[in-house]
Amino acid sequence: MNKPAATIFREGDRVIVDGSVTVDNVVALTQKGIVLFEGQTLTVDLGKVTEVDSTAISMLLEWLRAVQHNNDSLRIENTPQNLSSLIQLYGVAEMIPLSSCQ
Repeated sequence: MNKPAATIFREGDRVIVDGSVTVDNVVALTQKGIVLFEGQTLTVDLGKVTEVDSTAISMLLEWLRAVQHNNDSLRIENTPQNLSSLIQLYGVAEMIPLSSCQ
């Protein structure tokens, strides 16, 4: 059974990720996200993410590196519980600033 393709798009100052973020598509999502962030301080909304694996953590870390390189910031909100759990499990919670509105 094929999973629906994940999408990433920008609405104003928000970047919305919709669908699965897994090893199958994480590289493409990471690259598309970096292009959307250029020169902006944005909020990433993960509320429409339907499935994650540990590769989603690498995507978030890469996005954070990219915006910090440009002296911008990134706010991450509506993080799915399973992704929050993975972030805690891997001990990177200090590196990934999750918004309290989850």
